[in-house]
Amino acid sequence: MPGHRHDKGSTVFQSFRLSLTVPLAALAVAMLAGCDKPAPKADDVRPVRVIELARDNGTERVEFSGDVRPRYESRLGFRVGGKIVERKVDVGASVNRGQVLMRLDPQDLRLAEAQAQAALRAAETERELAQADYRRHQDLRAQNFVSQSALEAKASALKAAQARVDAARAGLRGQSNQTGYANLEADADGVVTAIEAEVGQVVGAGTPVVRVARTDEKEVVIGIPESRIGQLRNVSQVSVRLWADRDRVIPGKIREVSPVADPATRTYAVKVALPPGQDVRLGMSATVELASNAAAGTAALRVPLSALVHDQGATSVWVVAKDRSGAATVQLRPVQVAGQSGNDLLLSGGVQPGQTVVTAGVHLLKPGQRVRILTADIARRADTEAAAAKGGAR
Repeated sequence: MPGHRHDKGSTVFQSFRLSLTVPLAALAVAMLAGCDKPAPKADDVRPVRVIELARDNGTERVEFSGDVRPRYESRLGFRVGGKIVERKVDVGASVNRGQVLMRLDPQDLRLAEAQAQAALRAAETERELAQADYRRHQDLRAQNFVSQSALEAKASALKAAQARVDAARAGLRGQSNQTGYANLEADADGVVTAIEAEVGQVVGAGTPVVRVARTDEKEVVIGIPESRIGQLRNVSQVSVRLWADRDRVIPGKIREVSPVADPATRTYAVKVALPPGQDVRLGMSATVELASNAAAGTAALRVPLSALVHDQGATSVWVVAKDRSGAATVQLRPVQVAGQSGNDLLLSGGVQPGQTVVTAGVHLLKPGQRVRILTADIARRADTEAAAAKGGAR
């Protein structure tokens, strides 16, 4: 049938035309894409903050946190055993030397004292009898009624009786002291820091029951790591600041350095004595700044901690320089850290005075990258030293 053949041929022709149209469209898209290539992207200019390096005077300052403690703190206990019947102080109470803190039941001690008194009276009676017997024998010897040996025997008996009196008298004094030990007294002016026994408790001789801290001498205890303990020999100045009053600087003095590191923290306990008369409460948080003078010829360059970059196990800084076009670019320079001074680090090599170092934005840079300095004027080292000197003089 002619109509049917015509429809079939038309369908084949349309399919062939469609197959040619698809490649041509793809080719046109590719040509248009080739003509519309993006322009090369310009390098980003990173904003940074910088500082100009200058030689430090060689003073290294490090800070350690600690707390205020009493230099002397006694754990007081009764010198005799017994039952506590009275507690006269609380934690935080101020006490004076000789003030009664606790009392024991004195009944048994008083009975023992009465027994010692009775023993002394008995010894004194025996001595009086021996003395009278000795005098009688002296008269009989003068009349030659007794022998010399009998008189010497009575003299020995009198000496023995006197010795028993002396022993009984010493026993009475000792027992009287024992009775007085029923009162626990403060051995110095101070403040009660702990109560370790209560009324009704039976304690033995020497058992700590009250803790008293002297308030006349105070110190700050800090922990210094192993790497810093050797630098204590060069410490020239010790300054203490309280967390509650950061503007006040209290001069301190290193009094004691522990010879053994703490097994848990691996730090050495260092005790810094405070001058007397300071309005400092026990337990306050404090910061101790240790300033040590470096040896001659070892002056370093001071940079903020934020300027350091740790790259492939090395410590580096970004140094700003000018390229051929006059634009500011950065290069990574390895440095050697000589120590710490407050929040800054001291560099002993890798950079030179007068070079400009990036202090903010260091983790967004790459070698040769162009930068834009945010500060209008580069911070000079003289201003930094003046500010540090002003802070240390407060």
